[in-house]
Formats: sequence, C-alpha cells, structure tokens
Amino acid sequence: MAAIRELLERHASGRFTDKRLAWGAKVSDYRDEIAGVLGRGDTPVLIELTDDLPADAFDRERTIVVDHHGSRAGADRPTSLEQVFALLGRPAGEWTRELALIAANDKGHIAAMRAFGAADEEIRVIRARDRAAQGVKAADEDSARKAIAARRVIGHLTWVVVPQDRSTAVADLIEPALGGPGYDALLVEMPTKLAFFGDGTSVARLAAAVPGSWFGGALPDRGFWGALLPPGADRARLIAALITRLSD
Repeated sequence: MAAIRELLERHASGRFTDKRLAWGAKVSDYRDEIAGVLGRGDTPVLIELTDDLPADAFDRERTIVVDHHGSRAGADRPTSLEQVFALLGRPAGEWTRELALIAANDKGHIAAMRAFGAADEEIRVIRARDRAAQGVKAADEDSARKAIAARRVIGHLTWVVVPQDRSTAVADLIEPALGGPGYDALLVEMPTKLAFFGDGTSVARLAAAVPGSWFGGALPDRGFWGALLPPGADRARLIAALITRLSD
C-alpha cells in the first residue's frame, strides 16, 4: 500500500482518503467516505478493502474495486499497484523498474522478483520495506530466526512456530535469498493464526476449509493462505491434513 499511497499523493492529491489501517481493513471503516462520494455523484474506488457490509448498504455497481487477493488473485491478474497506475491513466514510461519489482513482490514474493530478474540487493531492499510497512520490528525478526532454527521438516512441509501473530518475518527470513534454509511448503503456526505458503492446490483446499480466511499470490501455481484460527480441534485437524498431504 505504501507505493500506492505515493502514486495517489503524486497524481490524485486531495482526492483520496487513507486512514493508514492495518492489513485487513474493511469497507465499513470507510463507510461515511464512500457514502459522501456516492452522494456527490462520483465513483468511489475501494482499494484492498474487505467488503463486510450488507448488500443493500450501497450500490456496488457504482464503485470500482481494486484488489489482488482472494478471488482476484492469480499469476495472470494485475496487482493492486498496477490497477491503480492504470486507473490514474499514467503513461507506460512512468512504470519504473522499482514499481515493477514491487508489483512482482506483491504477486509472488521473492520467487516472482527473481523471475523478473531482480538482483539480491533489490530483493533485500523491497522485502525490508515490505516488512517495515507491515510493522515488523527487529525483535520480530530475531524471534523469526530462532523459530526457523527450531523448525520441523516433514516431507515437503516445513513447520515453524512463532510466539507472535505475524508470519511475514518467517516467510522472508527462511528464504535463501535472505540467508535462510529455504522450503517447499511452509506452515507458520502463531498464537491465534495459521499461515501457509506453497502449492496452489493446498492454498485452494485451505481457503475452502476455513470460511473467512484470506489468500493470494501467483495462483494457481503457488500462493499464500492465512486464517484467524486459535488453538483447538479445528486447528489440529487442519495441520494434520497438511502433514498427511505433504509428508510424502
């Protein structure tokens, strides 16, 4: 979102509202602003907002939705950054290498940046910015390194347990490009959440199994999935199913 905000500040100053909410912000967080724009006869553009309002709250056909998560995710789908760039009508010459790298990162993390031709230093810089934007602190990174060192590997599945509800530092620091051991499929177990990074089939199964979970990435090949899922029978069953599926 930081790159999107910079684009909007440069080319749509005074015409957008950003409450700088955490990832997972909802349409209801901007309900009054949306109503105001519709009331003026203009078109509100909803950027990466989960629609949590009833169908009759406002006319969705009068809005533009920008997102690349959930049903809008995919290797062949434009990222939110690319969509905003197009909506602003910016010329192709303004699409810089930095923006292209950010878009690749948004779509497929380090693998997509590598496929684009990113150098190691570019990858380190983009991922460091992303972690900072998500509020990841040095203490989170230290905790992630310790958790990675204590990881369990069961067949194709690498299982990491962390003491905080953040998976970003683990997903980054386990990558060889950032000095980690690498993985095929990654499960991050947190106090109240689960996150998975790996093959698209597993992502699809997890998304279907847990209503309200979130997912995205370079689907259908690879992607990520996450859910609010505190310890209990449901979490245990989900982990057991992943182990069974990926242990061979």
